[in-house]
Amino acid sequence: MNMNKTLVKVAVVILSIIGLSFFVSCEPDEPISFDETLVIGKWVEGTVYERYNADYTGYTWDTADDVSEEEAQDFTWSLDEDQLVQIHIMEIGGNIPKTYTVTELSVDYFSYQDDYGTMHSFTKVQE
Repeated sequence: MNMNKTLVKVAVVILSIIGLSFFVSCEPDEPISFDETLVIGKWVEGTVYERYNADYTGYTWDTADDVSEEEAQDFTWSLDEDQLVQIHIMEIGGNIPKTYTVTELSVDYFSYQDDYGTMHSFTKVQE
């Protein structure tokens, strides 16, 4: 019976060492960075459009709501590593910040998701 207790203690020590080494070896993922110059341009997802300008201004509009590009909602934007921040400028005053995690960005494809897991996928509009 004393041998069983010893075996259990040895097993617990071995499992603890294995668990600790696994925990220590797990390093956080390297942050993903995207080239912000690829964001610049006009993008479309269904009826939703977003335009990103080189001066970090932009605007968005939805043709399903009968809103044209000239009537679009203004925003400023920044891209730091994989964090896209849009600060929407309200006509009645005030700003509304929106933060997204960019998941893919290329010359013709742009996708990001919000904190609730809602994914947005855009393709570049050739002008």
